[in-house]
Amino acid sequence: MKLTRGLISIAILITAVSLVSCTSSPVAPVSERTVAPQLGRAKDFAAHYAELSKAQGQLFNLAPKVSSVRIYVFRAGRAAKVGHNHVLSAPDFNGYFFLAPAGAAASSFDLEFRLDQLEIDNPDHRSTLGKAFATQLSPEAIASTREHMLGEDNLQAMRFPFVRIRSVQISGEAPKFAAKIAVQLHGQTREMWVPLSVTGLPENLSVEGSLVLRQSDFGAKPYSVLGGLLAVEDEVIVEFKLSGS
Repeated sequence: MKLTRGLISIAILITAVSLVSCTSSPVAPVSERTVAPQLGRAKDFAAHYAELSKAQGQLFNLAPKVSSVRIYVFRAGRAAKVGHNHVLSAPDFNGYFFLAPAGAAASSFDLEFRLDQLEIDNPDHRSTLGKAFATQLSPEAIASTREHMLGEDNLQAMRFPFVRIRSVQISGEAPKFAAKIAVQLHGQTREMWVPLSVTGLPENLSVEGSLVLRQSDFGAKPYSVLGGLLAVEDEVIVEFKLSGS
């Protein structure tokens, strides 16, 4: 009887790992899928901040090529040890920072990227994160991760492709600021305070910060399989290093 139960447990575990990492049909690259149009949002941002800059002040256009936006997702569940942590990155985004003559309180910023354009588990990114991210994942496992995290059972990237972070209030003085931000994700908006380190002003702009998002706070259900045998944690870390001129 004990042997039978042990074999059943092993079979369930193998099935769970297969569901999470291997057996799902690969998701087509973004270029091969039909995605929601950007609806001119980048143009709208540019027009809004160009209008702000007319009242003096300084406008910085955040540049993806010299910036990074990373999202860290962590394994969970009773069989977490056979799962993987993941790092997602936004290779492209729209971002602006307006430095008002009156100082931080009158300044503002916006950052927007698309979930369906996220890069998942880039080997170069994983290699810098130590033992917890040491496993190099196969293309099939990465495609499966994309489907699980961004598919209809989780963040629903096709229905809600945009993540937007905009400032509501900024206080402090360089190089340390506190920003109250509104985060739009999964069709919902939540506000929170985050610390920012800002250097390079007034010639250039370099901003570093991080925040913790709970997927359930935005109505998204963190992925799990077989009653939570394998899952991902509700909390994810968003870390950004943004540069502009």
